[in-house]
Amino acid sequence: MIRILTIAKKVLQELLRDKRSLALMFIAPILIMWLMNVMFSANDDPKTSVATVSVSQSIKSNLDKVKGVSVVDYKSRIVANADLKDNKVDAVIYHHGNEYDVTYANTDSSKTLLTKQALNAALTRDKFAALTGKLNQAQVAVSKSKQTLIKSNPQVVQSKPQLAKKNGILRVPKIKIINHYNYGNRNTGFFAKIVPILLGFFVFLYVFLISGMALLKERTSGTLKRLLATPVKRGEIVYGYMIGYGLVSILQAIVIVLSTIWLIKVDVVGSIFNVAVISFLLALVALAFGLLISTLSDSEFQLMQLIPLIIVPQIFFSGIVPLASMVKWIQYIGKFMPLTYAGDALTKIMLYGNNLSTVGGDIGALLAFLVMLLYLNIIGLKRYRKV
Repeated sequence: MIRILTIAKKVLQELLRDKRSLALMFIAPILIMWLMNVMFSANDDPKTSVATVSVSQSIKSNLDKVKGVSVVDYKSRIVANADLKDNKVDAVIYHHGNEYDVTYANTDSSKTLLTKQALNAALTRDKFAALTGKLNQAQVAVSKSKQTLIKSNPQVVQSKPQLAKKNGILRVPKIKIINHYNYGNRNTGFFAKIVPILLGFFVFLYVFLISGMALLKERTSGTLKRLLATPVKRGEIVYGYMIGYGLVSILQAIVIVLSTIWLIKVDVVGSIFNVAVISFLLALVALAFGLLISTLSDSEFQLMQLIPLIIVPQIFFSGIVPLASMVKWIQYIGKFMPLTYAGDALTKIMLYGNNLSTVGGDIGALLAFLVMLLYLNIIGLKRYRKV
């Protein structure tokens, strides 16, 4: 029993001396729980922007009354469809005859559903108003006919008017709605929206874990120490690791992309090559990030504690929870997360068919992260060699 207590005392003393591990054990869970509260407390009520072409004022007014729906009137259907393609509106409603031709972006199933519900509600209100108007007209017509009849023949007994449906007075034209989808089909659900983000997340996660654990293993085994004893420069060590793991990351990114697209059968509007390019660039960022974290960690225990602190915020700020629904200062935090830019680029390519030139800002941000992390890795190796 004394030996057991002695070992337990030794473990506790080592933990108490390791201030960084203690901080990670107690501060990191609090930070993550607070972050989850902020994310899931955000106002995620869907909001949709609907373009209308040749739609009556009453229908537009009824659409505007639906919570979360904003109506933009267009004179040209061509211009409206162009804005739909550019993601400026979420749906286009074109009225001709007794038909409503509706085209949905459908990249967010919640917005598609809200648009459908809003249009049905607007048409129902309009139909009810039309029936009420025709009923009032019929009652007025019957009342006038009755008064005329009474004046010409006072002997006629007043009776309750009966409205004949066969004369067409209460007939309302039947409305037909024709639906089109720019992405997917009517069965496309919420999962399609988050697939690009999940794809980027898994690329980032596994490359980060592999690179971080591998370099830490070489440090603890003494391999890195022996390497640093040679004339090789710190930058050459970092670039060597980046090339070696980078080649493996290319294969990993390709496997994840192809399996996501073909195994799960996800629709990709844009080029698969462009998806692979963004995934590979993100993998390089994750690789540099993992190397940096392993350099700063003194043990596998510290590295494992740092993983949730780095990975969890990445998934929250990647776009799964709409950042636009949050307060401004929370949105700014997302700008310091690589997965925010990768998720945005992959979403634009896979769901909207954009090319690499249109996601140049996201690519530039990922390259900036890569350069900064490489520099920090070189600086970080100073801990192990002063020259």
